[in-house]
Amino acid sequence: MLRGRIRRGRGPYVADDDPLDAAQERRVRAVLALGGVPQADLPDGVQQVRLRLLERAASGREAPRDVSAWAAVVASNLAMDWHRARRRQERLGERLAALRPADHPSGEETSLLSLAVARGLDELPDAQRQVVVLRFYADLPVRSIAEQLGVPEGTVKSRLHTAVRALRARLHEDEVV
Repeated sequence: MLRGRIRRGRGPYVADDDPLDAAQERRVRAVLALGGVPQADLPDGVQQVRLRLLERAASGREAPRDVSAWAAVVASNLAMDWHRARRRQERLGERLAALRPADHPSGEETSLLSLAVARGLDELPDAQRQVVVLRFYADLPVRSIAEQLGVPEGTVKSRLHTAVRALRARLHEDEVV
């Protein structure tokens, strides 16, 4: 078997050291770059495609009919995911910036805000605190939180809404924001 090739046959396939050959890797890099992924992130994107191909092999599923096409589609999906994550980070930054006063807060003001948020989190019921921490501190999407906790997405959204409303009320009550 040639190095970097996928051995196909009936049933699961076996991957050698590198599931992508040089031409497939160039194609994946091109798809990622054309999808807007920065040059610095291209090696990570290629590794993600390799990882997904190896995971597919490890799960016992059959090889894609056209590994090159499959890898290009995965790369395209990764580029979309990269943009979604960047937009999510930008929105989070905007929300955090909106919470800050126009003038730069002193260390004391920042400490007061941090203390008030910590106290507010402590006062939340465990289930609400858990979803707030997973969503806003671990930056997990609602779907992932629901899957990990074994609850419906609506439950996660409801807990988040209730918790954020309680935290906001606490911060206004303490006159921190």
